[in-house]
Formats: sequence, structure tokens, C-alpha cells
Amino acid sequence: MLIHPTAIIDKCADISEDVTIDAYTIIKGKVKIGKGCKIHSHVVIEGDTEIGENNIIFQFGSIGGNPQDLKYKGGETKLTIGRDNVFREFVTINRGTEDGLGYTKIGNNNYIMAYSHIAHDCILEDEIILANNATLAGHITVSKGAIIGGLSAVHQFSRIGKFAMVAGKTGVVKDVPPFMLASGSRAELIGPNVVGLKRRGFDSERLSNIRKIYKILFTRRYNFSEAVDIVKNQFKDSEDAKILLEFVQSKSKRGITLGKKSKVSSSGDICSSEEAI
Repeated sequence: MLIHPTAIIDKCADISEDVTIDAYTIIKGKVKIGKGCKIHSHVVIEGDTEIGENNIIFQFGSIGGNPQDLKYKGGETKLTIGRDNVFREFVTINRGTEDGLGYTKIGNNNYIMAYSHIAHDCILEDEIILANNATLAGHITVSKGAIIGGLSAVHQFSRIGKFAMVAGKTGVVKDVPPFMLASGSRAELIGPNVVGLKRRGFDSERLSNIRKIYKILFTRRYNFSEAVDIVKNQFKDSEDAKILLEFVQSKSKRGITLGKKSKVSSSGDICSSEEAI
């Protein structure tokens, strides 16, 4: 264990032997840090925070602080971080709230760039990228492989689907479906996240099917039940279709982000609201 003499470590903290902690870092409370972690200078880690193996936290990070929620009354809540994550300069991550999940959870192999904020009760899965100044409000779920561009903000209780892409300077106010690209001051779907999906190894057949499903679910003027039936019938053997259908049929507090050509009618056209899905 390499701990700089100016670092302040709480007696309650559980630090693995081969962790490196640089100058002026403060670790207080029931913090647990796993093997191989590198904590740079001027970092504050506090609260009931558990950090897995081989994470890197760059200088001036604030990890495990109280949630920024006026309803929070000081209850015991938690932050759990997996392994092999990178948190760049000035990243802030808050614990959960008593009225929410009670915890914030981050998975494995995520890259969180400078000045990003992850608020209370968020769940981030694996292989996610948050670019500089990406901001997640409370109670947000980000699924595997999603990318959130720089200077973007995601409204509380929103969901970001698997391998989705949120473009830079985007305001996300509703759920972004898996495999899709969202952009705009109030996000709209542009279409499938083709570049990202190709990088993930999606072949031309899968991409073609996802394009077709996008047109049925998110841009045509079918109502929700009609769109779902069409996708179910036309793409019975497609795992990607199952992922998309499961997402749009799951309970949502925000509703689903639509493409620019979509219209929402009083009859409850596709994914127009929580009631529609």
C-alpha cells in the first residue's frame, strides 16, 4: 500500500494492501477500496462506499457524498462501484436516498470523463462512457455500452437503453431506447446508432433489421399496440427486437423519446406517455 503522508484515512476505512493514494486525499467513513485501485491527489471519498478492484480516480473527484436531494434526512445509504472503472478529474458521484433505492450503483469497465455528475439512486451497468460534463439527475438507469456525449443532461427517472448514444449538448427528457441515437436540445431520435453498433460488431443484417424496427416503432403513425404486433410478427427470431420490445413495454415514468416524424394522437399513439407504454 502506497499512501502519501499528507493523505487522511479514517480508521473505519478498509483499504486493500496494494492501493495507491496520492497527496491530500481524504477518505472518511465506512469506505472499502479493493485491490489495485489508484486514487490520485485531492480526492474525497466518504460515506458507505464500496469500490471494487482496479479503479482509477483522478484528482479532485468527490465520491460517495450525500445526495443532492432536499428530501434526504441523513439516513444510511450506499454507493457501490464495480471494477476497472476510470473516473477522470472533478467527477462527482452521490449515494442513494432513503426514499429511493437507498443506493447508487456503478458496474464495470466504465469511463467517466471530467466534470461528469452521477446523482443519487442511479444505476450504471457496464462499458458506459460519459463524456465531459455529462450530467445524470437522480434515479436514472444507463444500460450496457451506452454513450452520453459531452455537456448533455439527463432528466431524473429516465432510462438510457443498451448501446444507445446521446449526442453532445443534448437534453434528455424521456427514455432513449436501446441501439438508438438521440440528439437535440430536447432529445429526438435520429435513428439507430449505426457507428456505435458497427463498433460493437453488429453485421449488416442486424443493422438492417434495427433500422426497420426503428421505422415501425418510432416514426410510423401506428398506435402502440399495432407497432408492437408488427415487430413481434416480422422479427420473431430477432434478439434485438426482443430487447427493444421489452424496453418500450416496460414501465416508464418519462415515456419514450420519438423520432422527428412521429406524431402523438389523443388515441395514445406509440409511446406517447407512461400510460401508452
